[in-house]
Amino acid sequence: MASAELQKVIAARRANSYAPEKTIEQLRADSETRGAVPLPDGTTHEQLRANGVPGEWVDTPGAASDQVFLFLHGGGYYRGSAAASRATSARFSVACGARVFSLDYRLAPENPYPAAVDDALSAYRWLLDQGIGAGKMGVGGISAGGGLTLALLLKLKEAGLPQPAMAVPMSAWTDLTQSGDTFVSRADADPVISKLYLDRMAGLYLNGIDPRTPLASPLYGDLSGLPPLLIHVGDAETLLDDSRLFAEKAKEAGVDVTYEAWDEMIHGWHGFGDMLPEARQAIEDIGRFFRQKVAA
Repeated sequence: MASAELQKVIAARRANSYAPEKTIEQLRADSETRGAVPLPDGTTHEQLRANGVPGEWVDTPGAASDQVFLFLHGGGYYRGSAAASRATSARFSVACGARVFSLDYRLAPENPYPAAVDDALSAYRWLLDQGIGAGKMGVGGISAGGGLTLALLLKLKEAGLPQPAMAVPMSAWTDLTQSGDTFVSRADADPVISKLYLDRMAGLYLNGIDPRTPLASPLYGDLSGLPPLLIHVGDAETLLDDSRLFAEKAKEAGVDVTYEAWDEMIHGWHGFGDMLPEARQAIEDIGRFFRQKVAA
């Protein structure tokens, strides 16, 4: 049975569930209703532009200056921001013992595919230009940010750039066709994500391109040569198959994959570190994975 903390989060998410009649502006406003989340003690943040793309450094005491976790926020490619996810970024900084660069990539429908991928690549190039070695970097993101994490890895292959030491897609949206069986089998369990919702957001982001385009839907890409992956997904997610099928395909391509489906967890639970002990545990696990791969 779900813990009291998890039940509280689920109830809040159901109370603010998707309504198809809402405009994008209204849905964006809904995402800001949770209010400010406390930051870990000593957290600092600095806004700047990375090759013209806005983002922010998030630092916590003891973070190594030469190690970076590039964080890509979620929000269906149409909402979300570095500021809104600052507390989560700070938790990653503590767990990884590294600086976090949180990217404000351009959003659809104003900026459809491939704007987000292009911005992620620009930020990664910028970090390399700052003297951060690829082997001292990790990349991760939640939901659409998890899909963008994997799209960035494919784009790095295409551009002939070095891969980071590790990547962690969390509750990742890897298939913009919404064809996974868990859209049906987990429909009642998932308080956040439905096929109806993602079909709309995929249409806004894709803007007419084939949803199986690999840099939009990494599940359909050539996954050989990707760095070590830690894949986190909740067993209560409609997007469970997006992660499970990606993990299977990546393993078949020879990628070092650690796949974890967390019992009872809902979509994007990592973002509730102030409320859920499971979120804090998951972020600590990611921090260990980061430290292991960067040290290696």
